[in-house]
Amino acid sequence: MEYIEQQTYLEFKRFCKILFLEDDPDLIASYKKIHATGAAWPEITQGMRDVGILDMEIYCSGTILFMIMDTIPDFDHEKAMNELAGKPRQSEWEAYVSKFQKTSSALSAKDKWQSIERIYKLGE
Repeated sequence: MEYIEQQTYLEFKRFCKILFLEDDPDLIASYKKIHATGAAWPEITQGMRDVGILDMEIYCSGTILFMIMDTIPDFDHEKAMNELAGKPRQSEWEAYVSKFQKTSSALSAKDKWQSIERIYKLGE
């Protein structure tokens, strides 16, 4: 009960997205390693914070990635993703991770990760 009461005071926008990995166990294992605690490039995590991303989690089930992205309340997704794409090393990171993903190395995170629609929320 205490946890729920604390959550009601937080204000943020939440985005949920999916992306598919190549169907290769070795590539999937490597992808998980580059996303392990402390393994992501510091410029990438700082760039996300700079554009208003407060928290991000990525979950993996087989070849499916599911992302939860919490942002500042007035987050403008289009503007922030365009700004993020121009951050130092961001295009290098996108090209690097694209070898694991079922996507093109030329695409930005905005174009790779597909937003999904929330259809249910407990209590609503």
